[in-house]
Amino acid sequence: MKRMGMIFRAKANKALDRAEDPRETLDYSYQKQLELLQKVRRGVADVATSRKRLELQLSQLQTQSSKLEDQGKKALALGREDLAREALTRRAALQQQVTDLETQHQTLSGEEEKLTLAAQRLQAKVDAFRTKKETIKATYTAAQAQTRIGEAFTGISEEMGDVGMAIQRAEDRTQQLQARSGAIDELLASGALEDPSGTAKDDISAELDRLSGGSDVELELQRMKAELAGGSGSERQALEGGAQGGTEAPQNGTAQTGGQQGQDTPRFDKQ
Repeated sequence: MKRMGMIFRAKANKALDRAEDPRETLDYSYQKQLELLQKVRRGVADVATSRKRLELQLSQLQTQSSKLEDQGKKALALGREDLAREALTRRAALQQQVTDLETQHQTLSGEEEKLTLAAQRLQAKVDAFRTKKETIKATYTAAQAQTRIGEAFTGISEEMGDVGMAIQRAEDRTQQLQARSGAIDELLASGALEDPSGTAKDDISAELDRLSGGSDVELELQRMKAELAGGSGSERQALEGGAQGGTEAPQNGTAQTGGQQGQDTPRFDKQ
């Protein structure tokens, strides 16, 4: 339980540290100081009010005391010593009240001076704290901006870190695909993998196809040359044969004519 409590407090403290903004804390402290200063000023005003009330009571008592003294003098002048004694008795009671009020007045005056001095000192401290607060806030804001700019330039900020991680993942994925494509091409070229479509061939098959294709071309070329050569010889022989036939035709005709005449001549002789 102690360990769990310690872990909980540690995590809560860390969460509070992340959620705490020094500027807000300073503003809150300044607000509390202003409230305290306002209370001190209100206390000074209350003490001053009490002092003023005592002063009014003292003034009234002193007025009554003077009046009783005058009444005692008049009664004594008229020969009424009993009345004069009563007036002096009442005046003595009022005088005791005046003495008590004067003591309270002095006490309140001292308290008022203390509270006034405390209010002045607190006012000075609040003013100094306000100046320091604004300076700290400005420095903190500037440092925070510089830190964010530095993190953005170096790529270690949360936003830029996410972008950098996305770019890194894309580059890794691209390299992985390129490596896979190269490996597949090598396996296809080596014959370790077969292409069902038959379009991909390995190096040996490609070389054999190239050689067989070249042999076929050479054979076709030789055949065409042979056909051209054979066609030219036949035509030349046909031309030569035609020329000899034209020359022998008259000889045959002449021989036939002579034979016929030979045959006819003896027939005429027999007649």
